[in-house]
Amino acid sequence: MGISEWVSRNWFDLLQSAGIIGGLLFTARSLRSEAKTRRVNTLLAITKGHRDVWTEFYRRPELKRVLAYGADLDREEITREEEIFVNLVILHLNCVFYARKTGLVFKLEGLRRDVGWFFSLPIPKVIWAKTKLLQNDDFVEFVEHCRSGK
Repeated sequence: MGISEWVSRNWFDLLQSAGIIGGLLFTARSLRSEAKTRRVNTLLAITKGHRDVWTEFYRRPELKRVLAYGADLDREEITREEEIFVNLVILHLNCVFYARKTGLVFKLEGLRRDVGWFFSLPIPKVIWAKTKLLQNDDFVEFVEHCRSGK
């Protein structure tokens, strides 16, 4: 029995198998495209959140001490507004951390250095020391690792 005879007897099964394989390949391609789209949408949402948090900082001059290396906390205590702002940054960072951990966002170059820099500042450092007790252990470990510069 030759190939052409086998094909003529099994053409329907062959066509059905090709359709199934084609459908699986199309589904795999669609899933990959959907995952990329979801990652881009997550990145856009993170960027919007970042912009919203830092826009608040630039709109409110009373928050300028948050980024001051020389903030003298003995002379002037941390204000409620400064504490709220730093907690908003921590909440935003927490979202970014878990989005990154679950693969919903692309690798963010420089994130560790940025986090380490922010929490080395006097006001964020003090607020982090108080609020890290309320955070998940893996997130605290991430921030502490960034702070240590390792």
